Amino acid sequence: MTDIAVTIAGSDSGGGAGIQADLKTFAALGVYGASVVAALTAQNTKGVSAIHDVPEAFIAAQMDAVFSDLNVGAVKIGMLSNAAAIIAVVEGLERHRIANVVLDPVMIATSGDRLLKPDAVDTLRRRLIPKAIVLTPNLAEAAALLDTPIASDEVAMQNQATRLLGLGPRAVLIKGGHAGGERSVDLLVDADGVERLDAPRFATRNTHGTGCTLSAALAAGLAKGLTLSDAARAAKNYVTAAIAAADRLSVGWGHGPVHHFFRHW
Repeated sequence: MTDIAVTIAGSDSGGGAGIQADLKTFAALGVYGASVVAALTAQNTKGVSAIHDVPEAFIAAQMDAVFSDLNVGAVKIGMLSNAAAIIAVVEGLERHRIANVVLDPVMIATSGDRLLKPDAVDTLRRRLIPKAIVLTPNLAEAAALLDTPIASDEVAMQNQATRLLGLGPRAVLIKGGHAGGERSVDLLVDADGVERLDAPRFATRNTHGTGCTLSAALAAGLAKGLTLSDAARAAKNYVTAAIAAADRLSVGWGHGPVHHFFRHW
């Protein structure tokens, strides 16, 4: 049986994040990737210049087409720019009884551009987060979801992840990539406890799409039948290596992409 994962997210015309990063990640990890485009962005390594929302009826049509035909092992959800899109995705997940959902609450791009309309945050909290087997916020996203200051240490990260569990996901992988220090530490928190995922930090400006890549790699692991813990560790190792190899690429003049195909090129 072919392992299949689906990304429901926004398109990045620059190729470094969003749908494009997710499909590259699936392919690099040996998983067949399908997609539901929820938004279009005019974007490059320097920032986002425009966003075009996909009508919710067309989001639903894409979901129905994919899930009625493909034997999907896991779903990664990324950028959903407005409340109507979020509701369309929730209803599609319910309609097709999709369980293995990795939710990356994409709110702000690496460039600082806002990708989720402020009035949609409550819909994200109430309707979509409870559908997730794992929620994967970075430090800024976790703080925004909780209306609290950004965590400054691992104790605060764990506390925020525990509070996010109260919104309904089965687990929270809170990402410390934007913190300082020589190590990049993520925490996988669920009802059974905390697992610390630790990796070296690499000095590079080419970090565009790291969050998308990590959540897509996590979905790929779940699609291949790994446990959540094993999938999270494999995803952390993959994105760390992709960051380490990022400077082998020369793409654009801003924050370039990580190297998804470091094992193959």
